[in-house]
Amino acid sequence: MLQTDSLFPWLTILDNCLLGLEIKKRKNPESVKNVIRLLDKYGLSEFKYKYPDSLSGGMKQRVALIRTLAINPSLLLLDEPYSALDYQTRLALSDDMYRIIKAEKKTAILITHDIAEAISMSDRVIVLSRRPANVKSIYEIKLSDKKNPIHNRKCIEFNDYYEKIWRDLDVYLQ
Repeated sequence: MLQTDSLFPWLTILDNCLLGLEIKKRKNPESVKNVIRLLDKYGLSEFKYKYPDSLSGGMKQRVALIRTLAINPSLLLLDEPYSALDYQTRLALSDDMYRIIKAEKKTAILITHDIAEAISMSDRVIVLSRRPANVKSIYEIKLSDKKNPIHNRKCIEFNDYYEKIWRDLDVYLQ
């Protein structure tokens, strides 16, 4: 999943979700049923015959995630998936994504510049150095009451992780 939803405006939501299966020549009645199940499960079934311009930014990102899940990848790469969204939508969508990824039992790599987002959504945070990027540090995120990204931001350990990662980034403000 990329920073933008990359949905095709001339395709319906259902057709956008089936696109990866068509490209991989894996579209069949069972895979179509699975996509419809995912749309139902994640609150988008009433929009399956609508076009992307009728959806909010957060809904479009959920469609993009369902399109990705439809091909049953072993790993999800989420490259700044919320960067084009306002803060409230970002928080709500991070909760949705977290829930969907856990429910579908997927492993995801989240690329983000948002420290709070990384801590609240991840089991592990890897901090990279400046160019050329090398692994600078790795944090195993162990929150005492981990439930979902919004709740996780309230965990007692959250601020400690935030401060350590911030220091590791060597960001100097003038």
